[in-house]
Amino acid sequence: MLKIQLEEASKRFQYEWIFKNLSLELSSGHSLAVTGSNGSGKSTLLKCLSGAIPISSGKISYSIENQSISETDWFSYLSIAAPYMEVPEEFSLQELLDFHFRFKKPLDNINTAEIIKVLYLEEHSQKLVGQFSSGMKQRVKLGLALFSDVPLIFLDEPTSNLDKKGIAWYQEMISQYARDRVMVICSNEPREYEFCEQIIALEDYK
Repeated sequence: MLKIQLEEASKRFQYEWIFKNLSLELSSGHSLAVTGSNGSGKSTLLKCLSGAIPISSGKISYSIENQSISETDWFSYLSIAAPYMEVPEEFSLQELLDFHFRFKKPLDNINTAEIIKVLYLEEHSQKLVGQFSSGMKQRVKLGLALFSDVPLIFLDEPTSNLDKKGIAWYQEMISQYARDRVMVICSNEPREYEFCEQIIALEDYK
């Protein structure tokens, strides 16, 4: 079981506190929604939780089966889908999946042909990702995150650029593939996080 613990974690840029004295605990099978107005720092918190940027004070720790995980190894336990993350656009979809799963084990040993089918992109497997629409790219990002065999998933504004069909697809994906994992969703859209057991508003930690 993976456990993430925050103890009075705080982050500031120069003189502005993004969040302050945030304490919480997450473990496998639990989900957290981080809400807040645009520019409130949701994405910054996600980046701190993933180890991409350091916090200013306090502590964030990961452990699995009560064994501490070094911060330099956090990346191997998590996957992220976010609007600001780029995917290699010079790859075809097939090449992108093959490349990604050289570094991450696929969930339940699912193969790339099955993933492409679930993403409903079978007709585009050999097309360059750079030629994809924004909605297609978003489905690819979510697929890479959810089909990676990791115990922790961070999703930032997961239905951005998705149409009505894409939003329904996202909700179905969550119901099928989010179980038994730690899920952290940064969002202002209830449809993206309605399954979360715990919700925090970042404005409460300024």
